[in-house]
Amino acid sequence: MKKVAIVQPLYIPWKGYFDLINVVDEFVIYDETQYQRRSWQSRNKLKTSQGLKWLSIPIDVKKKYDQKINKTFVSDQRWAGSHWKTISYCYSKAKFFKEFKPLFEEFYLNNTEMNLCLINLNLIKLVCSLLGIKTKITRSSDYVITGDKTEKLLNICRQASADVYISGPAARHYFDETVAMKMGVSVEWMDYSSYPEYSQLFSNFEHNVTILDLIFNVGTKAPKYMKSFNAS
Repeated sequence: MKKVAIVQPLYIPWKGYFDLINVVDEFVIYDETQYQRRSWQSRNKLKTSQGLKWLSIPIDVKKKYDQKINKTFVSDQRWAGSHWKTISYCYSKAKFFKEFKPLFEEFYLNNTEMNLCLINLNLIKLVCSLLGIKTKITRSSDYVITGDKTEKLLNICRQASADVYISGPAARHYFDETVAMKMGVSVEWMDYSSYPEYSQLFSNFEHNVTILDLIFNVGTKAPKYMKSFNAS
């Protein structure tokens, strides 16, 4: 029984995103969706001593109102160095920052990629390798996409020979499960509740921050604080 998830490429997403990758056999990056300004596609949150801080990639959006994310580009190539400086400042005192600093420092300081989708995809693959996630990752542009919002996702599932489509709960408001039934694809919904807390810098624990927070604070024990690795 093959399980597939189809999700937009997000910037250093939170732990739940990687749990979803880990529970499926194939994770399809939906790279032909429309780019959304001020969304998780180009930004995420860091934990700081002053509270949560947005880390945003500058995007070229001038007169590009309907551009797809795989056609979206960075407007200032200096973003990577600036982001690494901020990440280092926020997490320099995290217990495992020094251990993982070289890997992420190399990515940010040597980055020459300007395409937002590929930047996100490269970071997602980097984190998957650290967490030991071996799920096959493909792109929606590898498939033929037709139909309305629900049908597009299910047509990808059928081409990927999926028996089960797994989605985050936010899609419930638009995804039509009756269409999935007619197309012979079962639907399962991720449960992102009841995540355990871990030793985190500063007060007021926050779950909805980048996966980097978990990695820098607990290191190789990160999977112990994720649900997919501990499912019975």
